[in-house]
Amino acid sequence: MNLKVLLCDLTVCKTADAAALDLTKPFYFIAKTDEEISLVCRTADTPVRTTAREDGWRGFRVEGTLDFSLVGILSELSGILAANKIGLFAVSTYNTDYILVKKENLQRALAVLRERGYHII
Repeated sequence: MNLKVLLCDLTVCKTADAAALDLTKPFYFIAKTDEEISLVCRTADTPVRTTAREDGWRGFRVEGTLDFSLVGILSELSGILAANKIGLFAVSTYNTDYILVKKENLQRALAVLRERGYHII
């Protein structure tokens, strides 16, 4: 399985106003529930007004489009990282899964995944 490293710093944050988001930016994950509006975006594109913010994330995605019948991909990736004491923040889209780790853990995360047979691109 191929994992593609994202070439930007990422921020995980909350905002009170979804109307303030600039959806013309190339990379956003938005989740809106009855409790919050969460956002993952490039750090450079983080809205000025956030109610909570954590910078310092990097990420990679599972390459290709994953069929909904596939089981355990995210579980396996998170298990490998957990066994190596690497925390993560996961986001899934219709097509695939994204894994975010703190910037200082990215190279170690990629190394342990490579050791387990994943191809890093």
